[in-house]
Amino acid sequence: MTLPNVITLARLMAVPLGVWLLLQGSFIGGFWVILAAGLSDAVDGFLARRLGMLSRLGAVLDSIADKTLVVGIFLTLGYQGYVETWLVILVVFRDLLIIGGAVILRLVTGDLDVRPTRLSKVNTAAQMALAVLVVAKLAFALELTAYLTPLTWLVAATTILSGATYLVAWGRRLNETETELGRAAGRERG
Repeated sequence: MTLPNVITLARLMAVPLGVWLLLQGSFIGGFWVILAAGLSDAVDGFLARRLGMLSRLGAVLDSIADKTLVVGIFLTLGYQGYVETWLVILVVFRDLLIIGGAVILRLVTGDLDVRPTRLSKVNTAAQMALAVLVVAKLAFALELTAYLTPLTWLVAATTILSGATYLVAWGRRLNETETELGRAAGRERG
């Protein structure tokens, strides 16, 4: 297993600890776990590219770790009333949409394309920044409302736009596949 994949697995394993710390009200510990997990996303990708260790397994693990971290933290913060319920629903729905779309794409086309879009990367970074700032506010009694409000709206906008981007791309891909299958069936009949 490559070093970037080990870092990604560590991020995935940090999710239950981060959630548990938040639920226990241990916001300082939760802050450090969530911050480290968020930063590890940049580190594993950088190392994979720099060391020439990009792999299909790494891409899938990275996607799973990102979604698990974001959904776990947002559900927890929403449950505790620290993040708006509507935003939690939006974030979780987008990730379920992406997972469902990937499964459908795999079943129909036989391919699983897990490459995130640039907008999706911005969205994940904004989501993590919001989660870290919310927990920092709780952990260190910081007044961050001036940052949290615009960041909340940025997360909402990028969540909607990136979800729509995936839908459009997958719609095109499924349409191309259906067209190719139709042509192939026509050639077999003719």
